[in-house]
Amino acid sequence: MKIYKILLPSEWRFLKETGQTSGATIDVEDGYIHFSTAEQVRETAFKHFTKELNLKVLTCDSYTMRYDIKWETSRDGALFPHLYRHLMISDVESHTNVKLGAQGHIFPDKML
Repeated sequence: MKIYKILLPSEWRFLKETGQTSGATIDVEDGYIHFSTAEQVRETAFKHFTKELNLKVLTCDSYTMRYDIKWETSRDGALFPHLYRHLMISDVESHTNVKLGAQGHIFPDKML
């Protein structure tokens, strides 16, 4: 299953430069890296990145990270994928620029 990680542009640059990341500040504080499913990623952007003009949305395959992913209850009782190790650049299958529009962030159709 495809899962998604939202990063700020500076966080994406760090991952590209170093090859790994322990995530954003909230990830470090919580002790795991937060991911979302395709059904959850828009709400995650709305809830946590409302005023960010540009985001990077990384696509990863939960199966390839299956030994380090835990599906845990979070928002509204839904299960969210949490990665309990560093995110490696090799985990990233693709990345997409997502810009803020008048009605919120504009995600590509392929993520519907």
